[in-house]
Parts: sequence; C-alpha cells; structure tokens
Amino acid sequence: QVQLVESGGGLVQAGGSLTLSCAASGRTFSSYIMGWFRRAPGKEREFVAAISWSDGMTRYADSVKGRFTISRDNVKNTVYLQMNSLKPDDTAVYLCAVGRLTWDVPTLYEHWGQGTQVTVSS
Repeated sequence: QVQLVESGGGLVQAGGSLTLSCAASGRTFSSYIMGWFRRAPGKEREFVAAISWSDGMTRYADSVKGRFTISRDNVKNTVYLQMNSLKPDDTAVYLCAVGRLTWDVPTLYEHWGQGTQVTVSS
C-alpha cells in the first residue's frame, strides 16, 4: 500500500525559506513522477512542481520558478521542495502526490499525502 508522508511545513516571514519533505513507501517508484501541489483556502489544488523519479527531470509552475527547487533522494525514497523567497501568496496546504500519466494535472495522480501547512506572514 502506497503511503506518502509530508513534513517540514510551518510559519515563516515573507522572504524566508522552508524545505518540505515527502517520504514515499509501499512500492518501487522508478517509473513514477512525484508532484507537489498546494491548496489555498477557497481555491482549487494548484500544481507547484514535479520530478521524474527515474531521470530527475523537473517541471515548475510559473509562479514558483526561480524560487522553489524540487529534488529527490532515491535511496531514502524522499522528495524535497526547497522554497525560498516565500511570499504571503504561497500560504497553503502543500501536498505531495505520485503518478505516471502527467506532470501537472492533479486528477491524474494516483496517490496523495495528507499535506503540510505552510503559512507566510507579511
């Protein structure tokens, strides 16, 4: 059974940094894509970033390019999201997900974590 567990969220001032982690277990993920999404109050889930587990290719939403970096540790089966220059608009619940069909369409991801809250104060 696939399990995704996020950690690393918290409260940070604008301009600060946080690193989120997503620990994956339950199967081999070598052919999968791991994505980070976020859900702000009153809004739909929004694609943030994704990484191919096999070759490390990455994709980013325009809103986070140059500020966020996604990476993976194949030994630890963990994906990271380094978030720099955080803005109040980045405030959301951040969720990781795993799938095989898409980079940025949330409904096509197969498994989801519970999420971790990120709050950026102005």
